[in-house]
Amino acid sequence: MTTIGFFALTVFGLGALSIATDADVIAVPGLGQAPGIVGMVAAVAVFAGVLWLAVRIARPRFRSVWTIALAAALAHLLVVGIAALVVRGEFVTALAVMGGLITGGASLVVLVTAAVAGWAGVALRRTRASRPRWPWEKDDPDHP
Repeated sequence: MTTIGFFALTVFGLGALSIATDADVIAVPGLGQAPGIVGMVAAVAVFAGVLWLAVRIARPRFRSVWTIALAAALAHLLVVGIAALVVRGEFVTALAVMGGLITGGASLVVLVTAAVAGWAGVALRRTRASRPRWPWEKDDPDHP
């Protein structure tokens, strides 16, 4: 659930950043959408994996949120850079794309949204939250 929230918040945040700055998130002409898509898939996968590791224990710590956020943001940055290198075949272009993500604020958006969604995931686990239940939905029908 929080993985979907991370994806949705990140897509919204990157779109809002693009509108606010009137610039593309990846502003290298001719690069296409593949590096951004592959980077987002990697960020979501790393987010889900690290969050799963963090909430496996009975009482996860909120400190793990920083690890979740940093891992997702670094995965996004590195995979976008590698994908740009594969698409264009130029190391300088890949570095320019990665630098643009950092200086343009996209990496900060991924970091913050991963922190928010990671905090939500840890909080859900700590509270042992489950689906909402109506008063008449008791586990034992003999005891009201």
